[in-house]
Amino acid sequence: MKNTGGNNASLSWGSKGSESKRKIHPQKFMMWLAIGSMAMAFAGLTSGFMVRKAQDNWRYFQLPVAFWFSTIAVVLSSVTMILGVKAFKERQMPRFRVLISVTLVLGIIFGLLQYAGFYDLYHHAQQIRIDGETLKQSATVRVDGNPSESFLFVIAGLHLAHMAGGVIALAIVFLRAFSKKVKIYNATGLEIAATYWHFVDILWVYLFVFFLANQ
Repeated sequence: MKNTGGNNASLSWGSKGSESKRKIHPQKFMMWLAIGSMAMAFAGLTSGFMVRKAQDNWRYFQLPVAFWFSTIAVVLSSVTMILGVKAFKERQMPRFRVLISVTLVLGIIFGLLQYAGFYDLYHHAQQIRIDGETLKQSATVRVDGNPSESFLFVIAGLHLAHMAGGVIALAIVFLRAFSKKVKIYNATGLEIAATYWHFVDILWVYLFVFFLANQ
């Protein structure tokens, strides 16, 4: 009977341990809730874009080259982030510091290229095409212009604001990586930052392809 009880206790402990491992970290859970909310918000915006496009008076224009380069930068930043998390978990701290530094730099480059793209739209006129008809006049692309222009600035600008939050999170991770006072090797915070960063990266790729397909 004693042995049986011991076995039962052992099995019970293992079951609880397995159950605890399946539980998601509270902060990670909150992050996924936030990501879900943001995804729904952008889905609503792009849906509104398509509904308004189906109506008349819709201007078509070319996206600036800077947006292409910013997309390359953001994809590379996700790659370096993945490698950085892997290095951290393997306790390869010098490699982790290099990779997180590169990720932060690429995030900043993304923001600068986005600014350059918006600046180009605002200051370089493009020939006006309305509903497939090319007019004999040119105009810049502005937030207070045609509805298609307003949608671009609102959606891309809102994403850039979320991206800025990601850059701030990366900056905090960067400072902690080089801080001599921090000796804790818990990957939870890094994983949360990485999850958010990958989300905003994927979101931009989706938006960029969406704008290309509709412009």
